[in-house]
Amino acid sequence: QVQLVESGGGLVRAGGSLRLSCAASGLSFNYHSMAWFRQAPGKEREFVSAINRSGGRTLYVDSVKGRFTISRDNAKNTVYLQMNSLRPEDTAVYYCAAKLSEAIFIEPPTAAYDYWGQGTQVTVSS
Repeated sequence: QVQLVESGGGLVRAGGSLRLSCAASGLSFNYHSMAWFRQAPGKEREFVSAINRSGGRTLYVDSVKGRFTISRDNAKNTVYLQMNSLRPEDTAVYYCAAKLSEAIFIEPPTAAYDYWGQGTQVTVSS
C-alpha cells in the first residue's frame, strides 16, 4: 500500500522559514516524479513545485520562485520543500504527490498525479 506522509508544517511569522518533508513507502520511489501542491481555505488545490525522478529538473509556480526549493533524497524515499521568506498568502494545507513518470510540467492538473499524502498545515501570520 502506497503511503505519502507529510511533516514539518506549523505556524510561522511572515519572513520565516519552514521545511516540509514527505516520506514515501510502498512504491518504487526512484521511478516516481514528486510534487507539492497546496490548498487554501475556499480555494482549489494548486501546484507549487515538482521534481523529476533523478532530482535534476525542478519546476516552480511563479509565486514561490526564489523562495521555495524542492529536493529529494532517493536513498531515504523522501522529498522536501524548503520554504523561505514566507508570506501570509502561503498559508494553506500542503500536499505531497507522486506519479509514475519522468515528465514534469508546470501547473499540471491534480489528476496527473497518482498518489497523495494527507497534507500538512502551514500558517503564516502577518
